[in-house]
Amino acid sequence: MLMNTATKRTTVYLDPALHKALKLQAVETSRSVSDLVNEAIRDELAEDARDLAAFDERAREPVVSFDEFVKGLERDGRL
Repeated sequence: MLMNTATKRTTVYLDPALHKALKLQAVETSRSVSDLVNEAIRDELAEDARDLAAFDERAREPVVSFDEFVKGLERDGRL
C-alpha cells in the first residue's frame, strides 16, 4: 500500500464473513485490504456520480403524469 500524508486511517466494522472474503481476495490478488476497500469505495462513488449525471440529464425531460400516460396509451390503441 502506498502511504502518503493524504492517507487517513479509519476504523470500519465488517461482517466476519465479508472480512474473511476481503482478506482472501487480498492474498489472491497480491493487494492490501486497504487497496481493495479504497477501490470499492471509489467504484461506488463513481457509480453515484454517473447516476447523478443521469438524473440531471433527465431533469430536462417533460414531466408526464400517470393519468396522462395511460390516456396516451389508450389514444395510441395500446390499451
